[in-house]
Amino acid sequence: MHTRQEQLQAFDRLLTVMNDLREKCPWDRKQTFESLRQNTIEEANELSAAIIGQDMTEISKELGDVLLHIVFYAKIASETDRFDIADVCNRLCDKLIFRHPHVYGEQAAANAEEVSKLWEQVKLKEKDGNHTVLGGIPDSLPALVKAYRIQDKAANVGFDWEKKEDVWDKVKEEIGEFETEALAAVPQGENPSEEQKQRMESELGDLLFALVNVARLYKLKPDNALEKTNQKFIRRFNYIEQQAKEKGTPLNEMSLDQMEELWQEAKRQ
Repeated sequence: MHTRQEQLQAFDRLLTVMNDLREKCPWDRKQTFESLRQNTIEEANELSAAIIGQDMTEISKELGDVLLHIVFYAKIASETDRFDIADVCNRLCDKLIFRHPHVYGEQAAANAEEVSKLWEQVKLKEKDGNHTVLGGIPDSLPALVKAYRIQDKAANVGFDWEKKEDVWDKVKEEIGEFETEALAAVPQGENPSEEQKQRMESELGDLLFALVNVARLYKLKPDNALEKTNQKFIRRFNYIEQQAKEKGTPLNEMSLDQMEELWQEAKRQ
């Protein structure tokens, strides 16, 4: 690993390159906060995919892309004297120090759970009296991630199950309610009405919310779990498609039994 001095030199080199690009490259010179925004989201998603894949080389590369955007935004802001990269770093450090009184102050936290609860309490003190426990959750978060954050923040102020095992009764209850609505809406395979769809959607949302609660209580990330299952399904389905091509049979002409047989082969592999 590099020394602290080498790390600082590398960061200084990045700032120098960013200055050069902003001055000499027509594309970089043209960029604004708004034009970079979507690219930033894409870079964050690519970093997430690299983390899911546990590819350290890709993680390092994607972290660099995200860091580029942070430096880029700070450079753009510095050109109109709004803030620069030093402001970004100093504000971050100030916030981290304030939110870690168990490290930089007199309070104590013996484990990660106590730190999380302390973190929420400290964050509430940062804001004015109108700040709410759930007020800091961005509306733009994906629903699965937002559900986890909502539950986590509520739990950190004491609104939680006494025992994590108790959540299973809630999951079973929500499954039953969703099943009841679904069977009532389409008893003979008919298309449900808009009102029936809304009731089913409401019950499905309750079920998903309960399952996210299970994930949180068992220290699992539901979005990571779902993405890993997505990737697993893609691998197995690609195998079915590849085998169908080799057999000269279009997928839409294969029977479900034939596809299930290939699916089981993919699982074994």
